[in-house]
Amino acid sequence: MQKFSRSALAMTLLATVASAQIRLPPLPLQLPPSPLQSTAQNLDPIDARSLQRLSAVRHLEINRLVRGNRRLLDLDANGEPIIRNEILALSPGETPAARARSLNFVVAREHSIESMNIHLVVLRAPDSMSTKQALRLIRESDPDGIFDYNHLYMGSGTWPGDAGPIAWNAPLPAPAAAGSQVSGLRVGLLDTGVDTAHPAFHESTVHTWGCENKRVPAAHGTAVASLLIGHAQDFRGVQPDAALYAADVYCGQPTGGAVDALVAAIGWMVQEQVPVINISLVGAKNSLLEQAITRAIARGSIIVAAVGNDGPAAPPLYPASYPNVVGVTAVDAHGHVLIEAARGPQVMFASPGADLAAASGAHGYAAMRGTSFAAPIVAGLLAAAITTPSPADANAAIETLIHTARHIGSPGRDLTYGYGLVGAEYRNDPTPLLHK
Repeated sequence: MQKFSRSALAMTLLATVASAQIRLPPLPLQLPPSPLQSTAQNLDPIDARSLQRLSAVRHLEINRLVRGNRRLLDLDANGEPIIRNEILALSPGETPAARARSLNFVVAREHSIESMNIHLVVLRAPDSMSTKQALRLIRESDPDGIFDYNHLYMGSGTWPGDAGPIAWNAPLPAPAAAGSQVSGLRVGLLDTGVDTAHPAFHESTVHTWGCENKRVPAAHGTAVASLLIGHAQDFRGVQPDAALYAADVYCGQPTGGAVDALVAAIGWMVQEQVPVINISLVGAKNSLLEQAITRAIARGSIIVAAVGNDGPAAPPLYPASYPNVVGVTAVDAHGHVLIEAARGPQVMFASPGADLAAASGAHGYAAMRGTSFAAPIVAGLLAAAITTPSPADANAAIETLIHTARHIGSPGRDLTYGYGLVGAEYRNDPTPLLHK
């Protein structure tokens, strides 16, 4: 396990985290006892205090989000943001539905996803009932059913400027014609909206989903997408010739990133036969999201997810920590794991996630930092090895990447770097891009 003494970096993170899109707090679960739980003690005292303060800032940001949207948002028992009074149910039968109605629950939304045999029902509890009470009552009424909160998930990285939607004075152009795709490769992205007007995407094929066909481009999704498929002067994503299937699960709303939107977006990508899906989002463990991801993987899709930036001793974040998800951590230009990156058995690969540039603003680029920006590099590498969902091909693609990884941690697969570093050659040096 690497021993950190980068107090200046930790203090810089304290200054930037408040301006970044928030991440969800961790669940109170236990990681393997050694060496993860001792990592905080192995840090220099200043670094350890800085990481604790970063956690406090994150919780303050979550509380600020909920306070500013009290009519829409709530917190679960672990302090995780959820949509107020909404409960998710997986394929409830007639009897459970009748019981829910008898408790004065109503159906707010439904998602039928035939490609994954999922019928997701969003139940709304009476306003007089707390969301915690609602979940307890609905579970007591049907102990065999699968119910959970409608948790929110957020990006796992920092970038300059406003993380909200980008303002435009003119209509956005249509995505590039499908004929511009020459490779036949496809890769998926669950994130905020992508600014397809940015020069990095002028020659790209982008298929979009969500927001009732409206476009709500935002910083995080645009940056991650550029690392996947972007291509411009002095800038190149991992797979610039691949078609991007981009699902906006936020649409600029305070309830953005909710589980029901993520599940529906995964269903769209499974239906479209997208073989690799990048999710640079982190949050709570959720039964409904786990079902969707498990079924997508069983059908041959590869799910790549950022492990999160809650520090070396933090509990696991999801979806990276679900079984068979390709969890990605981030390293800097020297191959050192980021001080804030999560550790644990969920880490499968390390990839550049700092000292790299990605699309930012209307025309430019900016230096990015976080596991959010390492995940798309791994997703792009895997997309080159699988053209259609297939369990056998997915396993082969992952095995091939394992054999190409540069081992930089403890012998074997370790809890910091996983199988090792991949995609280092795809780190776009921000220096020439930022000084144009």
